[in-house]
Amino acid sequence: MKGAAPSDAGRRPALPASRAWEASDPYTAALRTGHGPLFLRRTDGWLLPLDVERWCARADAVDLEVLDRCEGAVLDVGCGPGRLVAELAARGRAVLGIDVSEAAVTRTVRLGGQSLRRSVFEPLPGEGRWDTVLLMDGNVGIGGDPRALLARVAALLAPGGLLIAETAPVDVDERAHVQVVDVTDAHASGSPFPWARIGTRALLRHAGAAGWRTAGQWTSGERRFVALRGSSGHRDRSASSSAEPPNSTAVISSQRARKPSADSAATDR
Repeated sequence: MKGAAPSDAGRRPALPASRAWEASDPYTAALRTGHGPLFLRRTDGWLLPLDVERWCARADAVDLEVLDRCEGAVLDVGCGPGRLVAELAARGRAVLGIDVSEAAVTRTVRLGGQSLRRSVFEPLPGEGRWDTVLLMDGNVGIGGDPRALLARVAALLAPGGLLIAETAPVDVDERAHVQVVDVTDAHASGSPFPWARIGTRALLRHAGAAGWRTAGQWTSGERRFVALRGSSGHRDRSASSSAEPPNSTAVISSQRARKPSADSAATDR
């Protein structure tokens, strides 16, 4: 990897739109307790339920199918409370989770995974050398611009690297400004931020226009997934399984992993 990410010291006080989750008190509270209810609410009042309980549990059978497809060093974008990072770490895989939520990062580290408090659009360790990038649990909507996100992921991946994205369960391609709310609370903290909901057909269309090729698509447990392969260029694929993991100095010192107990996967932070 190219080295450690920059320190959090000196971060600008104003949050870019891609970091708006960080200011959401309902989101932080839900991750700390391990349960909802929690919703994304559009400015027109429409609500999208968020599956907090599943996120805070251990990786389920559908998740494990996805993780079995991962190659080499894995970057989990928007890792949330860290179930996927923890599972890959337990397998001895090189993996890093990133999330804009401090509560998410803390929980991931407590489960034994490495995690950084970062937006995907900020400088990250190992840019251009990740073998697999994950966009699970609707994270293909980060930033509200799928093509911009695809371009950013392409810059993070090694040549010929793999993107696995979870798409919406319906055929949709929409952009909206949303807030994170619990129940139907009309007093959500934080300003509305851009988000996207992308179905499989729409994602394949955007990806094709950006030069990605489809490596697979499948449905499992009523969840839908797409695997995309970046442009290959010259690459020794034998190096994929032994790619250098993120430098340990990239993990914020106060958030270094502690050995979890065997049944700590859904504990509060």
